[in-house]
Amino acid sequence: MTMMAPQPLDQQEDEEMLVPHSDLVEGPQPLVESPQPMEVTQTKNAGATENQASDEPQASRFTWAIENFSRLNVKKLYSEVFVVGGYKWRVLIFPKGNNVEHLSMYLDVADSATLPYGWTRYAQFSLAIVNQIHSKYTIKKDTQHQFSQRESDWGFTSFMPLSELYDPSKGYLVNDRCVVEADVAVRKVIDYLTYDSKKETGYVGLKNQGATCYMNSLLQTLYHIPYFRKAVYHMPTTENDIPSGSIPLALQSLFYKLQYNDTSVATKELTKSFGWDTYDSFMQH
Repeated sequence: MTMMAPQPLDQQEDEEMLVPHSDLVEGPQPLVESPQPMEVTQTKNAGATENQASDEPQASRFTWAIENFSRLNVKKLYSEVFVVGGYKWRVLIFPKGNNVEHLSMYLDVADSATLPYGWTRYAQFSLAIVNQIHSKYTIKKDTQHQFSQRESDWGFTSFMPLSELYDPSKGYLVNDRCVVEADVAVRKVIDYLTYDSKKETGYVGLKNQGATCYMNSLLQTLYHIPYFRKAVYHMPTTENDIPSGSIPLALQSLFYKLQYNDTSVATKELTKSFGWDTYDSFMQH
């Protein structure tokens, strides 16, 4: 009888399981003019410092109070810069609309022209116009975007009707003062082409053959049940068995590779032992 020879499983079984609202937004608008920061700004950040790098999402709320709003005589207006995730951001508005009869508002990477090649950050954020009379009528919209040098701004071309914004009885302009809020959470984008799961987590996953995601999820779940894995290792096989022709041996081989390989594991031997061909691996089972 031929047996796979993994290390014995102790009682502690320290292996852990590897488990391998937003509104529709208009497209980003290119920015070509020089920024015009506002003078009246209040910033509340989460303590993020310049050039700080972290894989954990960092969140911040930025509040921008714009005085003499109805008398603004510019096409677009930038807020002061605030820092989230170690990078500079700002809010961009079009007070009279970006070629629409709506207020247009976006989140913008403040220094996109000087960022290193290949820079990218994923941000979940909301933009809001605060109702200063009845806060429950504050208009807030959420979205998300992967920012880069080429797509350095994202948001809402038709954020709210200008007629509603400029109506003094609505509460969005009080004493000709408009209040904008931006809640921003930033995460570094992981390059999965170079990601080393064995190094980062101690575990590897299974490759998808085509439509084998359900099977892979089940196999990984079973692998992380210590008694089941031990039972698999003790299934009898013979010296004449080959993995592609023996389900027990193929399963032993798969579990052994999940335990000791440095890269993701293929399931072709196991599916061949089922009698599957390529067509079967592209069918949901």
